[in-house]
Amino acid sequence: MSNNQTNEPAAPTAGLVALYAIAAGAVVANLYYAQPLVGLIAPSLHLPKAIASLLVTFTQLGYATGLLLLVPLGDLVENRTLSTRLIAGAVIALAFAAAAWTWPIFLAAALLIGLCSSTVQILVPMIATLTPDKTRGRVVGNVMGGLVFGILLARPVASLIAYTIGWRAVFALSATGMAILFLVLRRKLPRVVPKSRERYGALILSMFKLYATEPTLRRRAAYQCAAFGVFSLYWTAVPIYLTEQFHYTQFGIAVFALVGAAGAISAPLAGRLADAGYGRIGSAVSLALVLASFGISALGADLHSVILLALAGVALDFGVQANNVLGQRAIYALAPELRARLNGAYMAAFFGGGALGSAIASALLIHGGWPLVALVGAAAPAAALGYFTLNELRRRTRPQPAI
Repeated sequence: MSNNQTNEPAAPTAGLVALYAIAAGAVVANLYYAQPLVGLIAPSLHLPKAIASLLVTFTQLGYATGLLLLVPLGDLVENRTLSTRLIAGAVIALAFAAAAWTWPIFLAAALLIGLCSSTVQILVPMIATLTPDKTRGRVVGNVMGGLVFGILLARPVASLIAYTIGWRAVFALSATGMAILFLVLRRKLPRVVPKSRERYGALILSMFKLYATEPTLRRRAAYQCAAFGVFSLYWTAVPIYLTEQFHYTQFGIAVFALVGAAGAISAPLAGRLADAGYGRIGSAVSLALVLASFGISALGADLHSVILLALAGVALDFGVQANNVLGQRAIYALAPELRARLNGAYMAAFFGGGALGSAIASALLIHGGWPLVALVGAAAPAAALGYFTLNELRRRTRPQPAI
């Protein structure tokens, strides 16, 4: 037997993979609960309408900060301890959000929710470390499927709870759920001790250097920054648009958001495509689907068709989630000893785009309505597709690392 085969980890059990998927979905959902509730939270806390989408932006900024400053610790600190401590922090942050009496307090809590929720990007590379190379794409895809369900179900669940017992209950119930998850993970997760002995400052600096030394990271971060930026733009803007133009209640928004959960099936499918060597064509199709979704949404707004708007949401979710799995599969193959830092650098760009998309959503709706949202939403994936095409042309004329 070869050394590579001898040193490969045994495949994780189905139960452990399911636990990681559930944990990833539950934690990442915290980033999205505020998205469909902007129209409720902002007036309740007297936040001006023009900057109401900051309720979403601050959570994403906190997450991006955690990706840059906390996730790299996954290459230094025992992973189970690090993950569970961050989840404990999320419990406190969610409790503050539930009790917030002014919008500055809510924004501070949102920042901390995002910061602590970055633990999900310690959990994903952790399961990748526990998985043999030949099945890593499938296992990561399955865990990402759980994460995607968390993203997509967070919106309808938050809307239904807010419709029934108020928006504060959303955050209170999530705090309770995170407390239970903390206890389960502390008991069930395996210990993963990283081999790196670098100092923290050097570790953070090395993460930024990865953008200079790893062209695959640069490309994948750019593709997903554009895709997730417009994902966040769409899902921050559409609840406001449905409320104002279609007079939807939170229950109606919940049903609409639930339709988007169909996009979750793309994550495990994309993992299998990556394992089979179809990463490039999968990326092109994913980005094209994101671009097409905004054309569909523009037609839906023009025809006053909720069905077309919902179809656009499904196409958008499918394309964004598939592109993310393909991107993570590519960067995890680069250097196992740098996996946490590579993931942190990739996801920081990812959520930096998301923060920008949510930040401009309210202003675009106020100044140009849905046509302006659709125009901006189409521009970013169009630019990403152009960058992808340019890289493909360069690859065919001289040797390039696989994307």
